[in-house]
Amino acid sequence: MSDAPVNPEVGSPTPADRESIQQTQERLAAEEMTVEPSAPKPVNPNRSRTVGLVAALAVAALIGGVSGAGASIWAMSNNAAAPAGQRTTPTTITVNNSADVTDITAVAAKASPSVVTITVSSSDAGGTGSGIVLSSDGYVLTNTHVVTLDGAVSNATVRVETADGRLRTAKVVGIDPIADLAVIKVNGIDNLQPAEFADSSKLNVGDSAIAIGAPLGLAGTVTSGVVSALNRSITVASSAAPTTPQSQDNSTPSPQNGPYDFWQFSNPNGHAQAPTTASSSIALSVIQTDAAINPGNSGGALLNVKGQVIGINVAIASAGSSTGGQSGSIGVGFAIPSNLAQRIANELRQTGTATHGLLGASVLDVTEDTTSKDSQVVGATVKELAQGGAAAQAGLKVGDVITGFNGIPITGKTDLTAQVRVLAAGAKATVNIVRDGTASIVEVTLGALK
Repeated sequence: MSDAPVNPEVGSPTPADRESIQQTQERLAAEEMTVEPSAPKPVNPNRSRTVGLVAALAVAALIGGVSGAGASIWAMSNNAAAPAGQRTTPTTITVNNSADVTDITAVAAKASPSVVTITVSSSDAGGTGSGIVLSSDGYVLTNTHVVTLDGAVSNATVRVETADGRLRTAKVVGIDPIADLAVIKVNGIDNLQPAEFADSSKLNVGDSAIAIGAPLGLAGTVTSGVVSALNRSITVASSAAPTTPQSQDNSTPSPQNGPYDFWQFSNPNGHAQAPTTASSSIALSVIQTDAAINPGNSGGALLNVKGQVIGINVAIASAGSSTGGQSGSIGVGFAIPSNLAQRIANELRQTGTATHGLLGASVLDVTEDTTSKDSQVVGATVKELAQGGAAAQAGLKVGDVITGFNGIPITGKTDLTAQVRVLAAGAKATVNIVRDGTASIVEVTLGALK
């Protein structure tokens, strides 16, 4: 175990943070904070849709063990929209015993006004998710699979409910299916409380993590845990992602390691139809947390002890049957790091689109490549190079095993694809390779995924 000290900016509250938390606790104790229970909203079974991905969970067994970048997840479950109408909405953080207010209460009180509930509907489908306020004039960050009902609709009706109970319509500013992020603009509002973002590159495993969102449509729900892993690479089935992006790096997950994409829709009789298959999949580099995350948390905030956003909740691993109903949290949830989310959000607000890096190579897991000369090294084997692509220009060759990317260990093709997509088009990166048993480092200037 490393003897390096925990980063005070992220790992634990500084004296100033403790003073701020104490002030918040004192304010909560001085205020009478109660909530009038919201009347249950009627459910129309003909229009409800559970937007969630149901699959079995397994962890890939890799020769040489699991690196810090993590193993690929064979099957994921998007914690997307909960059925529309199954929601009660507290508008404040309830404190019944002001003498026993905790740090988590203070974080929730600070950040809850910056988290909204998003209801999405079309003529025959609908659901709820969460969002994070970017600006006082109504820009909100959420997931692509929330605002498109995982690609089922392109022009859904979007409504936003704020923490203080205001209900407004919203329009989609831009979506990025590759990172599963989207920006919407709430209409007729100019006094929202923007969230404060932390530097996710300074996170440590074991840091406290607090999630706020609308799991199962229950707005303002607060859960807590820790950061379980960093730079975890996962694949998630997505109908919103492009099926065959031009010049895409060829690193499609093999059939035995998924992902699976079983979705349930409600037919007019309210019974679940047969699962449908998503047309594509995306590779994401994520923060893993054991803070409880469930369907409806998608797009909501994962926070540090300062009440700053460290991630945007995006998916959960499910231990349920791959053909059964959607199961809830098993303590394995995932969030898009705040640094990536901020980059994508800024690009979407400015241009309506976002950019991602392209390596220009076809790769395999070393365990899949029976011809590799360096098969005892964990990594991703280069099988083909795009002529004139970034990898070729950097001097990579067929047979090279990529073992690291920008200082992050690479255990296979999912790790590599996820890390390449984190960077913007044209970004520079260092690549660790093993060629004929000799390790070296090359610098690559990434192309643009189109």
